[in-house]
Amino acid sequence: MILFWIKEAFKLIGRSKLSFILSLISISISVLLIIASIASIKLSAEYQKFLKQSIVLNLFLVDPISDNQLVILENEIKGKNFVRSFRYISKDEAAEIFIKETGEDFRKLLDYNPLPPSYAVTLKANYADKSNLDGIIKNLSKIPGVSEVIFKDDFIYSVLGFIDNIKKYVFVLTVVLILISVYIVYSTIKLIMKSKVDELETMKLVGASISTIKNPLILNSVITGFFASLIAVGIMYLLIRFFAPPGFMDSINSADKIYYLVIFLLIGPVLSLIVSIFALRNITLKV
Repeated sequence: MILFWIKEAFKLIGRSKLSFILSLISISISVLLIIASIASIKLSAEYQKFLKQSIVLNLFLVDPISDNQLVILENEIKGKNFVRSFRYISKDEAAEIFIKETGEDFRKLLDYNPLPPSYAVTLKANYADKSNLDGIIKNLSKIPGVSEVIFKDDFIYSVLGFIDNIKKYVFVLTVVLILISVYIVYSTIKLIMKSKVDELETMKLVGASISTIKNPLILNSVITGFFASLIAVGIMYLLIRFFAPPGFMDSINSADKIYYLVIFLLIGPVLSLIVSIFALRNITLKV
């Protein structure tokens, strides 16, 4: 019986090429809108993570500091669960950075280097919220050998707050686009059903069961939805390939690529299945 429904579903495509193309186009647009919305939410989340991992705390050390003290201090920093990475900046390197950033060489006026050694510490993304920052700074300030902890990236938190607000609007827009997509698909399927009303009435008259009438139509819609997903994914891939920053695709690991590919390919068939069942709910065996 299932094989019969599948054959009938493909026959419907052959008999109604115009309806199939119309349905394919409308579902493709719907899936593309949904994929674009999901992708924008994902990208904003990834960008937030990137920004949080770019936050740097400068741990200025007591000067002078011995090698043994440095070893103990490094072990203390390594033991902090909120630390993602850290880098030691010697007095000489600090001088080079100062000269490069300011253009002023204090060595012409002073016969010694007043800049202390330091560590540049980056935080794990899930700990880098502004609400945690004061506690983290206090925690690091208590480490023996640390004279002061400085944070200079307030601008990053302004950007993160802006992205949070944008994400809310994108989420609302995504819901609206999904509703629009459902309406587009529903309207298209209803239009196709009206064009097949004579064929459906004939099937009723010859004694076809309700499953024989409905299931091929539902399968036809699911098949169309799958082809629509393929088209939408292909368009999205081309857009990303030609307009995304270099190396963007390489930054996404293979597991995530497969996961999102499967999700995106399922959007069309699932959307078509749900909407087609809803659109066909009024079909009965009554003539």
